[in-house]
Amino acid sequence: MADPSSYRPRPGEIPDSPGVYRFRDEHRRVIYVGKAKSLRQRLANYFQDLAHLHPRTRTMVTTAASVEWTVVSTEVEALQLEYSWIKEYDPRFNVKYRDDKSYPYLAVTMNEEFPRVQVMRGQKKKGVRYFGPYGHAWAIRDTVDLLLRVFPVRTCSAGVFKNAARTGRPCLLGYIGKCSAPCVGRITPDDHWDLADEFCDFMAGRTGTYLRRLERQMAEAAEEMEYERAARLRDDIGALKKAMEKSAVVLADATDADLIAVAEDELEAAVQIFHVRGGRVRGQRGWVTDKVEEITTGALVEHALQQLYGEEKGDAVPKEVLVPALPDPVEPVQQWLAERRGSGVSLRIPQRGDKKALMETVQRNAQQALVLHKTKRASDLTTRSRALEEIAEALDLDSAPLRIECYDISHLQGDDVVASMVVFEDGLARKSEYRRFQIKGFEGQDDVRSMHEVITRRFRRYLAEKERTGEWADGEGLADDARHPNGDAAPNGDAAPNDGAAPDDGAARTDGRGLTDGQELTDGPALKDDDGRPKRFAYPPQLVVVDGGQPQVAAAQRALDELGIDDIAVCGLAKRLEEVWLPREDDPVVLPRTSEGLYLLQRVRDEAHRFAITYQRAKRAKRFRAGPLDDVPGLGETRKQALIKHFGSVKKLRSATIDQICEVPGIGRKTAETVAVALARATPAAPAVNTATGEIMDDDDGAPETTADAPGEPVSAGTPDERRGQER
Repeated sequence: MADPSSYRPRPGEIPDSPGVYRFRDEHRRVIYVGKAKSLRQRLANYFQDLAHLHPRTRTMVTTAASVEWTVVSTEVEALQLEYSWIKEYDPRFNVKYRDDKSYPYLAVTMNEEFPRVQVMRGQKKKGVRYFGPYGHAWAIRDTVDLLLRVFPVRTCSAGVFKNAARTGRPCLLGYIGKCSAPCVGRITPDDHWDLADEFCDFMAGRTGTYLRRLERQMAEAAEEMEYERAARLRDDIGALKKAMEKSAVVLADATDADLIAVAEDELEAAVQIFHVRGGRVRGQRGWVTDKVEEITTGALVEHALQQLYGEEKGDAVPKEVLVPALPDPVEPVQQWLAERRGSGVSLRIPQRGDKKALMETVQRNAQQALVLHKTKRASDLTTRSRALEEIAEALDLDSAPLRIECYDISHLQGDDVVASMVVFEDGLARKSEYRRFQIKGFEGQDDVRSMHEVITRRFRRYLAEKERTGEWADGEGLADDARHPNGDAAPNGDAAPNDGAAPDDGAARTDGRGLTDGQELTDGPALKDDDGRPKRFAYPPQLVVVDGGQPQVAAAQRALDELGIDDIAVCGLAKRLEEVWLPREDDPVVLPRTSEGLYLLQRVRDEAHRFAITYQRAKRAKRFRAGPLDDVPGLGETRKQALIKHFGSVKKLRSATIDQICEVPGIGRKTAETVAVALARATPAAPAVNTATGEIMDDDDGAPETTADAPGEPVSAGTPDERRGQER
């Protein structure tokens, strides 16, 4: 715990102007970002007597080790910079709305030659019109199914569209009248684009025009005794009215507005948003947040507005935003919203009429969401706290391990040896901190050596980051093993060229931007030189857990000892009897089976095992898919597919002459000679045998053959369950 007076700026250093400030902890990680009309007045509030501070503010200033600020010209610039830094640094003491799902939108891709109607989530794209968000994807599909009778816009994927255009046959929707079938030329691109534009107008609330037009056409068809056409138009009108009934009118005059309500108590706050477009509720969403700082309702509203409109532009920001309390001051927020929309935005509290009545409905939804959240989470908070306390007591730790890292080794009979690192903070998985490693220090199966290598690489990186940020005391430095042979600190925190985070080493991660199992970590924004970001190896754990018993624990402790690290606890969890092993102890620590601490350790261990084995299986599958053509220099995926398509299989390609290979479009004589040499050098795989019939399976189906460098999995390797049992 730091004394705020130790890093308090001297009098006169803080400017009396608008700006944004950041508090950092002892590891240089940003823990709080704030803005102020006057930096001098705002920061002075943090350095008063601790007894006068709110408990959460007191915790923040005692956790911090330094404060810095950036001066801007206006309060609007301060608001924009604050939003950018909160998004970039993810500070632990800032209000963070936890959206428990990705809300789906109805999207129309008006940027394509043939616009497509579909369900979309995630980041919005330029040239696509969005409607929503909706609570459920099925609600969008039900609405679209009704509207396709009147607006038969394309809904198929690019692959289905191209296949239909190639074969000249539309899909089922084209036959039943729910698609105008532009893929086979039943409608011109311009007419189909106009049809999609009409669909967007209807979804935007301009419904009366189309209903009146259809009713007029129905009457004309009846007068001309075209009763079948009149009946079809009658059904279309019914479908449109049914789609409109799904979102009843709540505000007159086709109002476009967002209504935001907040329900809060001393610890948490729930935010609910109703999106009203054309006077109808088009979508609803909600967030819940921990109040980790002393904050007013107006400030909660301001943070909600940043979260809601920080990435939006144009019509996505409505003309009117109704809130329960106004930010203080309100002018910069209102100006910021106007800049994002491109025109004026009214930010106000509804006082009377339909808007106030609807705001009361939104408020009831927020209150119900908060009650439901507390019902679900109350026991969870208590359980996690008890689990951490039990672990600290069982392992004789000075304090509860708020950050736990767990490591596991995975392989299949010694092949494709990989390791995983998962992170739990406050008893919850923090997936953005996960990492994966390829074991390259040696060949073969040795879990103990693998564990030593992974722990060494991970904490070598930690020491390098610590030295780079200047946290070493005078005379300190990296341990000898953490330096290059010439004595210089390794640029990536490892003595060998293959660091745990270098692209050629295979360390990988997952984060909020979408990296998932099997994707490699590359140098780039995730490893920027600017410190303070939580996407690096620079933040140490209080406890390292390894999947295994005494040997694995001893290897992990030996790695830390070699690096001179003595302030991180190590333990291992053995699968057989769920025993907890400690370094240099002959007997394990046995936690009761009903212990919440044991349950948390099991959950951490199982998550590390899942993460490791998923990566190992992905690597193995990739290796098994490799073929002799993969090693041909200059032969890309397109020409490989062209060769296989032309000859039908690798076996037939191997028997072809160079002149026959040259007949393939895009293959010159030099490339053909290279392909022929590569196939001649490759060892043909042994024929696969169907164990049920004894039949020899030929490879004429076009499947890639395996080589001596990438042996395939034998057919008779046992049942899938038996093979899974061989994996670690």
